[in-house]
Amino acid sequence: MKALGMSFVYAIRGIFYCLHHERNMRIHVVCMAYMYFFLLGFDFFQLSRTQFAIIFLANAIVIMGELINTAVERAVDLHCKETHPLAKAAKDTAAGGVLAAAIGAVAVGIALLWQPPAFRALYQYFASHPGSLALFAASLLFSLAYIFIGPLKLLGLEETKHKP
Repeated sequence: MKALGMSFVYAIRGIFYCLHHERNMRIHVVCMAYMYFFLLGFDFFQLSRTQFAIIFLANAIVIMGELINTAVERAVDLHCKETHPLAKAAKDTAAGGVLAAAIGAVAVGIALLWQPPAFRALYQYFASHPGSLALFAASLLFSLAYIFIGPLKLLGLEETKHKP
């Protein structure tokens, strides 16, 4: 039972490693957080349980792809200290897998969430609640700092360089 528990701990460590060291993972997570905030925080969008399941699956595939991409990059970096065409192909192919998943997730999002009345309702909500709009704008600034500066630097913690 202890080994099973530790396997979850290791998996969670891997997710946090990726969040701390991979900007693209942070982009995916922030975009998903905003999407779920608007879907669950407001009742403007009309989605069935099946449509929510499709969105969850698309999001899981993107996150899984980013985790696998990071694993491939780190394994290649560990093995190849100098540039090698096969190492470049492995890293580029893994990154291409994430891109394909992200494009698919965006397509799912457009197909399910393109609901002009919901966007009009959101606009009207923020137009009539300037305090909420200000909080949303502040959250965007924080999110951009989180994405492009990273959580370790944002918190003033030392970050060791893991990429050659």
